[in-house]
Amino acid sequence: MRDVRTDSSSGSLLTYLSEFHCKGPRCLFGSSCRRARLGGRGRSYRGHASGVRLILCRLTEDEAMKLKQRMVLLCVVLLLLGLAKIFLLDGGDGSVASRRDLRAFRKMEAGLSLARGAHLTHTLQSPWEIASQWVGPREVYPEETPELAAVLTYLSTARVERADVGYKGTQLKALLVLEGGQKVVFKPKRYNRDYVVEGEPYAGYDRHNAEVAAFHLDRILGFRRAPLVVGRNINVRTEIKPVATDQLLGTFLMQGNNTCFYGKCYYCRESEPACAEAEVMEGSLTLWLPDVWPLQKHRHPWGRTYREGKLARWEYDESYCEAVKKMPPYDAGPRLLDVIDTAIFDYLIGNADRHHYESFQDDGGASMLILLDNAKSFGNAALDERSILAPLYQCCMVRVSTWNRLNMLRGGALSADMRQALAFDPIQPVLAEPHLAALDRRLSGVMATVKQCIEAQGPDNTLIEDRMNLPHP
Repeated sequence: MRDVRTDSSSGSLLTYLSEFHCKGPRCLFGSSCRRARLGGRGRSYRGHASGVRLILCRLTEDEAMKLKQRMVLLCVVLLLLGLAKIFLLDGGDGSVASRRDLRAFRKMEAGLSLARGAHLTHTLQSPWEIASQWVGPREVYPEETPELAAVLTYLSTARVERADVGYKGTQLKALLVLEGGQKVVFKPKRYNRDYVVEGEPYAGYDRHNAEVAAFHLDRILGFRRAPLVVGRNINVRTEIKPVATDQLLGTFLMQGNNTCFYGKCYYCRESEPACAEAEVMEGSLTLWLPDVWPLQKHRHPWGRTYREGKLARWEYDESYCEAVKKMPPYDAGPRLLDVIDTAIFDYLIGNADRHHYESFQDDGGASMLILLDNAKSFGNAALDERSILAPLYQCCMVRVSTWNRLNMLRGGALSADMRQALAFDPIQPVLAEPHLAALDRRLSGVMATVKQCIEAQGPDNTLIEDRMNLPHP
């Protein structure tokens, strides 16, 4: 036997539970009670239980009401705890990690708007030196970058000292050297903003505006793994041709009154040049990463075959992730979670063309996956290519910090933040409205995928705490 005692003077409930059979007229739950014994300030009752039924009885209606109120309060507390658990599961800010992520999110939003025409407040370092010092093993730029607006402004206005054909690749680009010796990659405009790229999800030319938008999405997601990108209008006659190499000059031609060039690349053709409007060509400039951080190229484990009728293993083997987990560098360190972050990033922008990726050399597997070459994005706002998410739904795991950030961007916040970030750029509007709406829609798809994983295997196996903040060398 266990007892239930109440101290009526203090109102506290001493937790001795008693099983009993009731007959008397004052049972709390409407049953009758038989008093077993009474003594002192505490009253106790004794009886037997029917099955597993527990009935708590009192001699006075006042005491019964007090206990009833306490039980109602207990039910409310339990309900609130349950709701809190659900809230935390959906990325609320109740945990230490979530509060840290919420602070980071607020910092990001506070610095999202960039001032046009910003300049450095000092001349101790050039913009290129500042940007170079930002780079570390796990980030291209830090969480707080008060000089970012000035660096991007300089990138969009600095004098071009040299122009050459682009480095190796399949798509048209030019390699420019800006005042101060800074290398940048120029990708020219090929489509108007509302053009819809039909066909395979990786079809079409590179989209210069996609590079700009992808950089700012990288900021918003808090990854900080994409090189700096800004839009720029360049006068081909006065800024490019006078400093161009013979190899690049040999690819220039005229179509009507428009100056065009076709460059040197795998798919570059004289019949398919990029053209300026008269002499002014719109494009994007991507800041070259510092030479002290040499890159290493890797085949993406979820890359496509690009051959009709031939599927990659991941396209038919749902257990493919288990095989990937046994291969270096995915068997240890942050690389696999980086791949999953990148899958989410690529799904949001509609990039199905990440057949390879780059990291820093000699990193021991600790380097980030660098988000380079994002121009095969924002081609078709109506197409949500779910196969891009294969690393997420096959591995069924994601960083807690990523999950928290995605939750903070729900309800239209993602597209609103993108509008705010892109308003600074010299070639704004960078994205047509359907592409901004697609970001919110695709985010819902990512959230649903993660929740399916949580339902299938639980949050502990799905949400992974992994925050590698390696110091700068």
